[in-house]
Amino acid sequence: MFKKRLLLVVALVFALTLALPVTGQAQDEQKLFYWISHGLPADPVWVLFLNGAEQWAEDTGFEVRTSFHSGDVASQQEAVRAAIAAGATGIVTSTPDPGALTEVIAEAHAAGIPVIIMNTEDKTSGRDAYVGGDNYVIARNWALYLVDNGYVKEGSRVWCPVEVPGATYQVNEVEGINSVFGPLGIECEITDATLDQAEIITRMSDFLTANRDDIDAIIGLGDLVTGSIKRVFDQVGVAPGDIPVVGWGNSLDTADEVLEGYVLAATWQDPLGTSYLALSQAMMAASGIAPSDIILGTMYTKDNAQYYKDLMSQ
Repeated sequence: MFKKRLLLVVALVFALTLALPVTGQAQDEQKLFYWISHGLPADPVWVLFLNGAEQWAEDTGFEVRTSFHSGDVASQQEAVRAAIAAGATGIVTSTPDPGALTEVIAEAHAAGIPVIIMNTEDKTSGRDAYVGGDNYVIARNWALYLVDNGYVKEGSRVWCPVEVPGATYQVNEVEGINSVFGPLGIECEITDATLDQAEIITRMSDFLTANRDDIDAIIGLGDLVTGSIKRVFDQVGVAPGDIPVVGWGNSLDTADEVLEGYVLAATWQDPLGTSYLALSQAMMAASGIAPSDIILGTMYTKDNAQYYKDLMSQ
């Protein structure tokens, strides 16, 4: 009789053990992260950013809801509010314009949700941490490259086409460029290239046709812009290297341009790592571990461009 009762107790304990959730697993199942981009879903560099987020979701098993907003500030603000309403564990977002997300970040914090900014910094936004390149330093290095290698000098005219004039990244980059060019009296002329690839090529070709004799160098303030240099040069009849070009290098197009001599130096921000690390920082913050700013970015030239091309090709 005692044996039967003992077996019955053991069986009941075993059954209850199976029925009770494991604390860690129950918490994991509730984790929900939002990854929100101001970029275009068709932009090659944002595809890499998205791949990094998807890899993080696969590796951790946590749900990551992603969205693109193509520069629409109101739409991106509503996406952050949707994340708050859904009880997100953490939010990772890029910044469309300086101050554009300050209010919604405060709303997220009021709900106990950490916000990590990626790709485009806004130090006054109240964000918990930033992961990405220092656009001021990166752009300053582009300007220094042109000056130190003798491509531009006092009085030179440098063309700086950009997809979205006035956007956070453009503001920071021009400040970095002017910290070098300003004292030398070098002009950084900004033109609007838009976010449409075909329109970018048309606008850049038209500008270059009208101004090529007066342009001493080009700084591409954006991956779509820098990645269009070869097509623009070929269309206008500019040979590789005739006009020195530096700028962003997060696309296969630009890596090829560096290898072929159309672009002298380009910066790899590591979009894959940016998303992966930003989501990791959001998870840390949600667990009570203070997140940290992580700065990424390295300039490459023809000598090592193949490495970055291979990296992007994966």
